[in-house]
Amino acid sequence: MKFLKTSFIAFLLLIFFCGNNKAFSQTPSRFSFEKYVEGKDTLFYRQLYPDYDTSRKYPLVIFLHGSGERGNDNEAQLKWGVDNFATDEMMHLHPSIVIAPQCPSGKGWSNFSNTNHGSMAIQPTPSKQMELLIALIHQAEKKLPVDTNRIYITGLSMGGFGTYDAIERHPEIFAAAVPVCGGGDVSKAPEIAHIPVWIFHGSEDPTVNPQYSLDMAEALRKAGAHPGLTMYPETGHFSWIAAYSDPAMMEWLFRQHK
Repeated sequence: MKFLKTSFIAFLLLIFFCGNNKAFSQTPSRFSFEKYVEGKDTLFYRQLYPDYDTSRKYPLVIFLHGSGERGNDNEAQLKWGVDNFATDEMMHLHPSIVIAPQCPSGKGWSNFSNTNHGSMAIQPTPSKQMELLIALIHQAEKKLPVDTNRIYITGLSMGGFGTYDAIERHPEIFAAAVPVCGGGDVSKAPEIAHIPVWIFHGSEDPTVNPQYSLDMAEALRKAGAHPGLTMYPETGHFSWIAAYSDPAMMEWLFRQHK
């Protein structure tokens, strides 16, 4: 009888807490809600600000989400990876400004086409989202305490392609890049060989062919660069889980300067 009474109380508590949104609410995000407006176009983004001490300048990290996080809620882009930059430990060891824009549904960060050989070819004009992102970066350089010698870009899946698109169009901006399960135009490798790059991919990725990463790493080496390349064994498309939780990658990233 005592067991039944205890079980009934536990059941009532479960109902109470499951019905109480506040009891299970997550810690409020440290990323503020922002938007960049240019004419009739708007790019929603979330921003992490490291400190209120504006007497110094900070690195700027651009984080590009994957295709599953597209939309206009200005929330979904925080689902994977970017919160690793906002932990207490990271904000203590590597305080930085982090901008995580959100790509609208049906749109993309990059503008590549597939060649007859299965490789990527960058198109002359950027996507509207990339155009807005570059303008946002220039605005941040003017309005925020950004160390312009330490602007980094990273992204996963669709954002990995976007990372290559950004550095291939604007190699003068970025001090380092971390493309995760993405692909780019290998013919542009000589133009980005001066940018430190660490490439991540799952060796069993069924969504984005790991060969894209292998080909880019090889092209960069032939161009005289020394890219990092991490191929996770027994890993499919979710290689970003390991990549963004790797302390060695974070330490490497924040060491880079133009």
